[in-house]
Amino acid sequence: MEIERKFLISRLPENLSAYPCHQIEQGYLCTGPVIRIRRQDDDYILTYKSGGMLSREEYNLPLTAEAYEHLKPKADGIYISKKRYCIPFGKYTIELDIFEGEVAPLILAEVEFPTVEEANDFVPPEWFAEDVTYCEIYHNSYISRYGYHEP
Repeated sequence: MEIERKFLISRLPENLSAYPCHQIEQGYLCTGPVIRIRRQDDDYILTYKSGGMLSREEYNLPLTAEAYEHLKPKADGIYISKKRYCIPFGKYTIELDIFEGEVAPLILAEVEFPTVEEANDFVPPEWFAEDVTYCEIYHNSYISRYGYHEP
């Protein structure tokens, strides 16, 4: 189960380069339900996600580089590239995504939780802005189909 909130940010945190960073590339074979392929650094993953905004089922399966390359041309829409910074925040990790290419200048922060109650009780850091958890235009699967256009 994935329980996650998404936020726009008002500014980048200080010392961003001090945090671990991953280069991510992903495409979507299907968006209803979501079936995604992802390359994160040297790892390749096939992901299934059920419908839902705050809470939904998620399953990850490993792929080989060859399987990823075979599936890549079958993806619909645009490929999403982003840098993901992993920033500790109390007992949570903020995943700060800085999108590149067609999706730039979008920057989103995501935080995953063990329970819906913890997600609802979460108090974000002061550099977070609007909570966009329930706004589909900020979901990567939506962006892959329709692109990103600032509201």
